[in-house]
Amino acid sequence: MLELESDTLDPLDVQLLSALEVDGRASFSRIGAVLGVSDQTIARRYRRLCAEAGLRVVAVRDAERLGQDQWMLRLRCAPDGATVIADALAKRPDTAWIGLASGGTEIACMTRPRHPGDHDDLLLGKLPRTPSVVEIRAQQLLHRFYGGPTGWVRKFRALSEEQAAALRPAPPPEADGPARLEPEDAPLLAALERDGRATYPELQRATGRSESSVKRRLAALLASGAVYIDVEYRSEVLGFSKSALLWITTTPAAMHSVGQALAFHDEVAFAAATAGPSHVVVTVVLRDTAHLYAYLSGPVGRLEGVQHVEAMPFLRRVKQLTYQGLW
Repeated sequence: MLELESDTLDPLDVQLLSALEVDGRASFSRIGAVLGVSDQTIARRYRRLCAEAGLRVVAVRDAERLGQDQWMLRLRCAPDGATVIADALAKRPDTAWIGLASGGTEIACMTRPRHPGDHDDLLLGKLPRTPSVVEIRAQQLLHRFYGGPTGWVRKFRALSEEQAAALRPAPPPEADGPARLEPEDAPLLAALERDGRATYPELQRATGRSESSVKRRLAALLASGAVYIDVEYRSEVLGFSKSALLWITTTPAAMHSVGQALAFHDEVAFAAATAGPSHVVVTVVLRDTAHLYAYLSGPVGRLEGVQHVEAMPFLRRVKQLTYQGLW
C-alpha cells in the first residue's frame, strides 16, 4: 500500500482525490457525508488542490471502448528542439501523457486520434517534416491492463470498501448498443473536457439542449463507456516526484500474465500490451531514483516471462490529460 509523504497534503486530501476518482461528478455534500466532514470543508479542500496540486476533473473519451487506435510515440530530437516539439504536441487535443526524457533529447507521447486520418497526419505528415525530429518510433496499444477509468490514487487505499461503495454512482441504465459518439455530442464533450464537474445548467447553456436531454445523453455516454470522468493532479504533492516509462519485452505466452501482474503493483499508473519491439508499456510513479531501482530490481525483476526492461525516466512531464504548459 502506498503511503502519503507530503508537507502540504493530509489524509483527507487523499480521500478527496480518491473520492473524485470513484465519481468525479459527486457533489461536495455527498463526498462530505461519506468522509464525515462538512461540504464547506470539501469545497475548501477542492479549491486548494486545484491551486496547489494542479487538480482538474475532466471528461475523457475512452479510445479502447470506442474501438479507436492508440499509439505510444518515442521521438528522438535535437536537444534544442525537444522542448518546443513537446509543447506543440501538448497543445493537440489528440495527445496525452507527454514527457521529456533522455536528458531532454527524447519525447514520449500517447496519441488518441479523434478522427480518421489524424494519426496519418501526425505520423506521416507533421512529424517527419519537423527538422528537429531525428527518429520516430511508434507502437500501437493493443490491450489495457490498468489505467483509463481506473485511477492511481486508489492504490493509497484511502477509502474503505464501504466508503467507495457509497460514492459509486448508481448503476446506469443498460447501454443501448456499443460505445459510440455522435456528431451532436461535440458541444457537450467540449464543455466536459474543460470541466468534468460542469453543472447541468452550464451544460445546457453550452449545448443549447434541454437539461433533461443533457442528463440523458451524459448518462448514456458514461453507461456505454464511451466517456469517463478522470482526475488529473501533480503526483509530486503526494510525495512521488519521479515518473518513468518502462518498455518490457516478454515471451509471447507471458505477455498477458505479466500485464495482469503489473496492474496490481502500487507503482503502476498505466499498463498496456503493445505491438512492436516491446510487448508491454508501463507508466510508473515513484518517490525517487532509489525507488525506481528498487522497483526494477524487485517486483519487475521477479516477474516470470520478462526478458528485457528498458526504463525511460521522465526529466519533465509536459502533459497528462490537459494542456497546462510546460511544468
